[in-house]
Amino acid sequence: MKKREFFRRIGLGLVCLSLLLLNGCGSSLPKGEAKTQSQWQTFEEAKSAYDSIVLFETTTEDLRALGFDPYSAPNVKILSYLDVIQVFSPNDSVKPEDLPPSVHSCIKSRELCLAYEATPSVSSSKRVGNVVLDLLKFKRERIRTGWNFNALVVIDHDIVVYKIWSGMPIIDELETRKNPLGPIQDSVGTSIQSGM
Repeated sequence: MKKREFFRRIGLGLVCLSLLLLNGCGSSLPKGEAKTQSQWQTFEEAKSAYDSIVLFETTTEDLRALGFDPYSAPNVKILSYLDVIQVFSPNDSVKPEDLPPSVHSCIKSRELCLAYEATPSVSSSKRVGNVVLDLLKFKRERIRTGWNFNALVVIDHDIVVYKIWSGMPIIDELETRKNPLGPIQDSVGTSIQSGM
């Protein structure tokens, strides 16, 4: 009788453990964060600094105070006039007269023309869903949140002559990967990405 009761309790314990795992333990799934170091902590701070740049007035000294200086702020790239040409004329179909006049004039200045490119961003990701399905690769879900900002500032003779920005104030994505055959299927599986 004692052996039978012992095995019954072990069986019951395994059933309870299986049910617990099948319900999912999201906290035991991997998490990650990536941040491009900059003096701006939010999208709004970066956009506000960008909005403070006044064409044909802001100097390279002013850019330093605003956080757009590669010598004092991290992760700000310097582009030569050849890089500026590549940005604005990526192929032969873009003619010089198609460029903004201030950029066209800047390129003519050659070495006195350059640009600063800032790309601050914050990105967090965490896997969610069922732990067992995730570990066995049947179904993996990942939520990615954050923001990114890209600014290009063209400088001619130490004066800003052109600026342009792009970015995503709010990143909120859910990525789902399904492998019907689990661990015996290629790990790529199917992927569906959508905003939440």
